[in-house]
Amino acid sequence: MSINDKPAPAATPDPWHSLTQFTPARIALGRAGMSLPTRACLEFSLAHAWARDAVNIPLDFSSVAQHIQALGFPTLALQTQAENQRMYLQRPDLGRLLNASAMDCLRQSPSRTVDAVVVVADGLSSTAIAHHAEPLLALLLPELLALGYRLPPVCLVKHGRVAVGDAIAEHFAARLCIVLIGERPGLSSPDSLGIYFTYQAKSGLSTDADRNCISNIHSHGLSYGQALKKLLFLVKEAETLQFSGVNLKDETTDAALDDRQPSNFLLD
Repeated sequence: MSINDKPAPAATPDPWHSLTQFTPARIALGRAGMSLPTRACLEFSLAHAWARDAVNIPLDFSSVAQHIQALGFPTLALQTQAENQRMYLQRPDLGRLLNASAMDCLRQSPSRTVDAVVVVADGLSSTAIAHHAEPLLALLLPELLALGYRLPPVCLVKHGRVAVGDAIAEHFAARLCIVLIGERPGLSSPDSLGIYFTYQAKSGLSTDADRNCISNIHSHGLSYGQALKKLLFLVKEAETLQFSGVNLKDETTDAALDDRQPSNFLLD
């Protein structure tokens, strides 16, 4: 190369770069020689660190409880038989069972007739619950009351899996079980929240096939309003058909939910 030649750029751009506006996926990262550009490598490492933190940093349940109580709804603190985070990750079965102290707490709670229980569990992303539980509940709980549903305190479950809601719903003899839980974090969504809905949940009997899942609730995914409309549709249909799960289909559409979602560029 002569002294008048311009040096090659540090990173070669990717011709697909314009497609990145349609997806948070890691595409069109470019290259630097035979490797990824330093920026892309650092962003990947940062996203991986956020995902690990979402799993490993404990959820501040007292803060979550304060925010829910500020909405005017009481809470009940419970824990599963998973005594710590390591046990929770290694023994998923223990995350589905309440410990003796939690069962005593339920038995000592005032007896009342309820229609639906709302459970909040940390799951695999404490970040998801910290970011999204309170604003979603601020929409959901008043809506359930407006529909005439009688609710017990919101149950906050430490080290909880989805099925832990079955025992809580069974204790209160509630028809509807709604579980908000942190989903397994991805490299583009470390704070994704999921909602699991079960009609007539029974501890030890209800399976994943008996549930409906509304997933991917976060700032770049499903909005709170969209998630709420999907859930209320499922609740209404389950009350009519008297079942939930794989046989209960979500027939809502993005167009019916709101116009926030961009159109599919492949179909334009």
